Amino acid sequence: MSGINPFLDPLRQAELYGDDSRLASRSSALMRAKTSGHPVPDTIVGLVRHHHERPDRLGLVLDLGCGRGTSSLTLAEDLRPRHVVGLDAAPALLEQARQRARRLPDLPVTFHQGDFHHLPVSAGSCDVVVAAFCLYHSPRPRSVVAEIGRALVPGGLAVFVTKSLDSYREMDQLVAAAGLDPAAEQHESLYVSAHSGNLADLVAVSLDVLAVEHEEHTFTFDGHDHVAEYLATNPKYDLAPGVYSDAAALATTLHELLPDRPLTTKSLVTFVLAQSRGGRQ
Repeated sequence: MSGINPFLDPLRQAELYGDDSRLASRSSALMRAKTSGHPVPDTIVGLVRHHHERPDRLGLVLDLGCGRGTSSLTLAEDLRPRHVVGLDAAPALLEQARQRARRLPDLPVTFHQGDFHHLPVSAGSCDVVVAAFCLYHSPRPRSVVAEIGRALVPGGLAVFVTKSLDSYREMDQLVAAAGLDPAAEQHESLYVSAHSGNLADLVAVSLDVLAVEHEEHTFTFDGHDHVAEYLATNPKYDLAPGVYSDAAALATTLHELLPDRPLTTKSLVTFVLAQSRGGRQ
């Protein structure tokens, strides 16, 4: 594996997101383990409703790094804007989002491939822009925030969501203790580019920060089999080729190396709400 942070390595993107089943499997394992913390799309909707001057009359809503479309569909269903556009760089994830949207034909949502450093929208066209769990994929996150500021109408809202640098550290400890990756606890955080500690400052360069909220999310995995579903495609660790991407092989290895028991891990999720400069509409 490359020594470059995989979230910032362009050579790793096809591996990480070229097959939607990889992200779906990892996300499913994480969500089944969740024991505390509100659904992030619901929190985003609540922030928009609370802070936008006219949340019941929204025009264009842009969802950056939309992935498989979960947030985009929630925004469309709960806020009922004129239109939601989900943007992502990964064709495989976008195809899954489109398939999900086809089952909800009445929702005003479409999905497009694009680069969030160069948004395919005109200046001052968006009432709301959401960037959830995606800004840390950019080596230049301030340029993404500046693009969001360009896209927003005067007084428009942006909602940013990220994780803390030490998210899932108990998972790091398990991987190191099992000898699967002895350096697991020393690897750079996947979220180093935009994390709970620096997100508000990144945003404040181009936008007016209105609110910063933190919520601890807790996850309890049932045991090695459940953990292996999450770890198998986690790009943070230098796993042996025989177990990387193979949850069954990874589970077998864990059973051989460590007593099987539940694993509880945590992540601080941070929401930054900001407004385009120019004040309320």
